[in-house]
Amino acid sequence: MIPMVALMEAEARTLEELREQAIVCRACPLAEKRTNVAFGEGNPTSPLVLVGEGPGEQEDLTGRPFVGRAGQLLDKALLENGLTREHVYICNIVKCRACDWIDGRPVNRAPSDEEVLACRKWLVPQLRLLAPQVILCVGGPSAKSLIRKDFSITRERGKYFPCAFARCALATLHPAYVLRQQGANSDGGYSLLVADIARAWSAAQKLRDQEIAGQLAPHEFGSLPSSMPAAAQDLGTDGQANQEPAQESLF
Repeated sequence: MIPMVALMEAEARTLEELREQAIVCRACPLAEKRTNVAFGEGNPTSPLVLVGEGPGEQEDLTGRPFVGRAGQLLDKALLENGLTREHVYICNIVKCRACDWIDGRPVNRAPSDEEVLACRKWLVPQLRLLAPQVILCVGGPSAKSLIRKDFSITRERGKYFPCAFARCALATLHPAYVLRQQGANSDGGYSLLVADIARAWSAAQKLRDQEIAGQLAPHEFGSLPSSMPAAAQDLGTDGQANQEPAQESLF
């Protein structure tokens, strides 16, 4: 059981201050055998934040999110939209590699609910400091944490949802899933990943422009909006908005 004191949100005035605290975190057992904390990287002023599940082997070795094969595919999908990591910010719901040690070797696994909850103390203040207009959840686990516990990535990807941590959120297929599904006659959903990034970036830019023009009230971080922002609603059927309120998240 993780002590409740370890679940309290960290207090920091800057991302760098928060990162310095996170890299020495011992709040859950994942800290015992990690190599590095993959805190996050990219443009901290971007209107779009991509949030994945957690670090794998390469991310653990480098302390950077999405740098393995899946990360390379994500970079490719960003580039097809004219974007690089300098245009967006990328992080995960869990900052340390979740794995089981079998015969002395680490084997990746999904983080437990308890581990996700323990990393809340870093993710929530991280998103508060980033203050994104839109969050793109990369994969089902991220969407279940930030949008709704019973989120279905196959049925609901590409749609806009109310979110407590940004003006709206949507989800896309995880690049690792796309890699597993790719074959001679299928792109494995890569085209959907590219399209979802395009939708998220378009909405993020529109919302940022509306905020700068004074057309939007400041976003109240931590509370669900009563309705979807007009910029998301106006994008049409390719990115249709879901007005159904999100259920209580893990946070």
